[in-house]
Amino acid sequence: MDIMGSLALALAVLGCIATVESRSVRADRRLARVERKLDLIMEHLDLREEYPRMDEVAALVREGKKIHAIKVYRESTGAGLKEAKEAVDRLG
Repeated sequence: MDIMGSLALALAVLGCIATVESRSVRADRRLARVERKLDLIMEHLDLREEYPRMDEVAALVREGKKIHAIKVYRESTGAGLKEAKEAVDRLG
């Protein structure tokens, strides 16, 4: 009986984890759709999101300090590594 009880408990926990993960994935997809829509609205209205320290990022790129520029860009914008690298590459 102990083994069956433990197995049932383990299955219940795994089921809960799968449910939470599924909800998280759906929430991430919905958030991505909302962000895309906001980006389109901003583009349509010709609005640009201003980030602090972009002058510093541009100066670091001019100085050839690309890695440091990526780090400052990420700190300033909250962007991921790939997005920050692409943005810094566009500046240079």
